[in-house]
Amino acid sequence: MTPTKQNLSTKNEITWCPGCTNFMILESVKQTLANLIDSGKYKQTDFAITADIGCNSKIFEYLNLSGICGLHGRSITTAFGIVLGNPKLKVISFIGDGGAYNEGISHFIHTLRYNEDMTIIVHDNQGFSLTTGQPTATSQQGYKSKASPQGEKYKPLNPIKLAIASNATFIARCNARDIKHTAEILEKAIEHKGCSFVEIIQDCLIFNTEV
Repeated sequence: MTPTKQNLSTKNEITWCPGCTNFMILESVKQTLANLIDSGKYKQTDFAITADIGCNSKIFEYLNLSGICGLHGRSITTAFGIVLGNPKLKVISFIGDGGAYNEGISHFIHTLRYNEDMTIIVHDNQGFSLTTGQPTATSQQGYKSKASPQGEKYKPLNPIKLAIASNATFIARCNARDIKHTAEILEKAIEHKGCSFVEIIQDCLIFNTEV
């Protein structure tokens, strides 16, 4: 591990399930930030992060960066507030598909419209995995869970189409298991002048294992 990547780590115990794809997302983020810092264009203190509630948002505990961890579905609007307060910061918002496309969907749409300089990273595993796998807006039709034993009734939302309709200026989708590609996409997203939206498709090892 490079000294920069080491500085980005914390001493907090990582409590994701063994083999969880969030480990891969964390590695991609560290690679991205280390590359940007080592390029000399940024310092570690130039970055701030936000998160809310969920397996995805535990990444807040594992990155040695300033930021705010708040209420479910409010990670994006919290990041928006930080940008308004200090436009010099490179702000990254981590949020899950439930927080982004269910509770926080209005924040998602309007933040893309306003196009402030920030990056939204959505961990999309098509379920509320921290709370026993209830379906989210991106869960596939027919998905069965404790909350929907007869199967999800509705067709899933398409976040990419929604982002296009919201006039987003940077849209990307990648797979958590491709660490190198994800890191490359994230670096471009952070350097983009405007609001960047990156959806990282990941699979959950415990719930909704069909996707």
